[in-house]
Amino acid sequence: MDFRLMGLDSPLLHTIHHMLDSDSSKTVSGPTGNYVRDARAMAATPADVKEYPHSYVFVIDMPGMKSGDIKVQVEEDNILIISGERKRLQEEEGARYVRMERRVGKLMRKFVLPENANTDKISAVCQDGVLTVTVEKLPPPEPKKPKTIEVKIA
Repeated sequence: MDFRLMGLDSPLLHTIHHMLDSDSSKTVSGPTGNYVRDARAMAATPADVKEYPHSYVFVIDMPGMKSGDIKVQVEEDNILIISGERKRLQEEEGARYVRMERRVGKLMRKFVLPENANTDKISAVCQDGVLTVTVEKLPPPEPKKPKTIEVKIA
């Protein structure tokens, strides 16, 4: 549409017209489908994190999931990834949903572990739909003892 024909020949409208008519192949590509799915899964999976004197404890609600549906992994030596997928139950013959509010799909959370986390000592227990992941802490480093240097007489 040419705005000049309607008596609207301002520089602002000319610029907008030019922007709308510009090559659409130069558009910036959006995030990938996997990224969007993972971001939604992380936003919809609340977690509590507690620090104890000898461990860190992550508590996540995973209702309706079996232990085989849940994965606990450590990537890059310090990223704890907790994920799972809740599948939709098979519909019974003759029954239909009137309302479906329970969430189905992927659940995921990523946590950056502190330097003193011992990634070799991680345990996970799922009981009554609540996953508890315990990451033991490394013992504190031994304080360095001062080094005594003998002074020689020249």
